[in-house]
Amino acid sequence: MSEQQTQERVTADFWFDPLCPWAWMTSRWMLEVEKLRPVDVRWNVMSLAVLNEPRLDELPDHYRDMMAGPAWGPVRVVIAARELHGDEVVGKLYTALGTRFHNRGEGPTREAIIGALEEVGLPASLADYAEKDTYDTELRTSHKEGIDLVGQDVGTPVIAVPGATGERVAFFGPVVTPAPKGDEAARLWDGTLAVASVPGFFELKRTRTQGPIFD
Repeated sequence: MSEQQTQERVTADFWFDPLCPWAWMTSRWMLEVEKLRPVDVRWNVMSLAVLNEPRLDELPDHYRDMMAGPAWGPVRVVIAARELHGDEVVGKLYTALGTRFHNRGEGPTREAIIGALEEVGLPASLADYAEKDTYDTELRTSHKEGIDLVGQDVGTPVIAVPGATGERVAFFGPVVTPAPKGDEAARLWDGTLAVASVPGFFELKRTRTQGPIFD
């Protein structure tokens, strides 16, 4: 019997902002893990704009300008798609958006958003929600669900997995590049479950020495 067959099936909650290249790396790892371990990923949105609201004045000018305006667009489109078309579209739309934003270098343009929507069979009119606050309450609720699990001193992505007694344990990360594949991806997942099983475990960290590698 394989190691995959001996493990119980678990759900991993994953919170992302489509703008974040590091969340994109981690999300591609989670898709690989789904192939190798009995794991179902449940995709949730969080917002870098919401996360940075309390500290906008402390941010560098270019990043503050992004957080105060353009950063709202993509995540608003995803939450509108979820509200109007169901949870099942979130992961597919994230993949389409992230591929265009990051791998193809198109950035979070309206054209890229419309292309992603059409690619997954969603109406292009959803792109209009980038400029609307219609579902900001739902966006903030989803964001808060992740932050309440993991705490305030984090970024995106956030993942939540079962702990030692079945409770949800959340972490920021893992921050990794390029996205691990094969046995490497499986080992990293097994390690994630291992640290989640230790009630007093909080943090492992080292300085990043390279940027995201898209492949």
